[in-house]
Amino acid sequence: MLQQILRDMYIDPELLAELNEEQKQILFYKMREEQLRRWKEREEKARMEEAMLRKTARRRQSSGKHVQWLRGKDGEVWVWVMGEAPGDKPYEQISEELIAERARQQAQKEAEELWRQKEAEITKKFRDAMAQEKARIVAEKWKIEIEDRKAAKLEEEKVQEELKKREEEERQKGEEQIRQQEEIRAKELYLSLKQAQQHNQQCDDDQEWEEQLRRSKAADEERSHKARRARDEYRRQSLRAIQKGKVAGLSSLFQGTSLNNDQEIKLNNNSGSPLLSLSTASRNIWERPSRPFSRDVVIRWFKEEQIPRRAGFERNTNRIAQWFHGIISRQEAEELLMNRSEGTFLVRVSEKIWGYALSYRQQSGFKHFLVDASGDFYSFLGVDPNRHATLTDLIDFHKEEIITSSGGELLLEPCGQQKNPPDYSPLFE
Repeated sequence: MLQQILRDMYIDPELLAELNEEQKQILFYKMREEQLRRWKEREEKARMEEAMLRKTARRRQSSGKHVQWLRGKDGEVWVWVMGEAPGDKPYEQISEELIAERARQQAQKEAEELWRQKEAEITKKFRDAMAQEKARIVAEKWKIEIEDRKAAKLEEEKVQEELKKREEEERQKGEEQIRQQEEIRAKELYLSLKQAQQHNQQCDDDQEWEEQLRRSKAADEERSHKARRARDEYRRQSLRAIQKGKVAGLSSLFQGTSLNNDQEIKLNNNSGSPLLSLSTASRNIWERPSRPFSRDVVIRWFKEEQIPRRAGFERNTNRIAQWFHGIISRQEAEELLMNRSEGTFLVRVSEKIWGYALSYRQQSGFKHFLVDASGDFYSFLGVDPNRHATLTDLIDFHKEEIITSSGGELLLEPCGQQKNPPDYSPLFE
């Protein structure tokens, strides 16, 4: 089942709902690993195809017209990077010149504005002075001696010339002051822009580097923690399973323990109700679909594949184990476990996968683990790497060994039947 999910890179939402949080995290982690593996394969394939295309292109070019790239001393295509070739200005110098030009243009703009204001003030000042002087001359000269208008005109021209000269001197003086202010302002703007650029660049680089470093450290710690925990759990459970002799390598010893075709199977429940019997008559050839699609198909699968493997039976007997239940929902399983103590468990036949679901009562609620039985072994989906020859082996193993290191789940007390007939009756009819 896990291999099928990784192959399709898809898990049915209903099946996903059956997994607990830890199983989901492990499953998503494995799917991410599979994505990386496929990506690396695609990259390698693309690299090989590109190399093949280059080789083919070279062969074609050798037989006809072609473009030959200029190559450097190292044999690679010669590339010119502006600012790095001999004679080019370095990037820092170009940046300095751009900043200086921006500062000069800004200062020139401000100087032009100041000069327009200054020029308007000078023009107004001398226009008023000239008008006043003209009025004075007219009042003093023309009123005293009207016939001496020529002398008044010469006096007026002399005064105007003097005023124009003073105006020109004032203009030159104003231009020199504006030019000096422009140079000082350009230097101030240049230093300000340079400092702002360096400060922003330093802040952006520092913040980006610190954020990348923080995310990288967090991801490395998370990956290391998960990998270390998975390694420790796998090593601990594998060694324990090998010591007890309960791993899937013993599966061949159990193939001969399937039920006799003419033998009657006795089923029991908690209350000791009358036992059911099953006679295995001749059946049609069974071909298992890729996944369960109805309750009838699940029952057929159980009868064809699981009864011969003694799924749900007590060890070395023909009695149904107390913890075994039929096709019941998660809600029904939780209702059965509701008033039970921590460590109580039951195993129910799943309608989502070819396998089972182990429902476990913990102190704060319930947990549900999927058991994959699609192969010739039994194992928890995504949690326990160990493979067990029978379903009973898996249950007995985790009566002494925890299921997950984070949860510490031990199977302490089985939860039996509360119905008569028991809920597994349709599986053995």
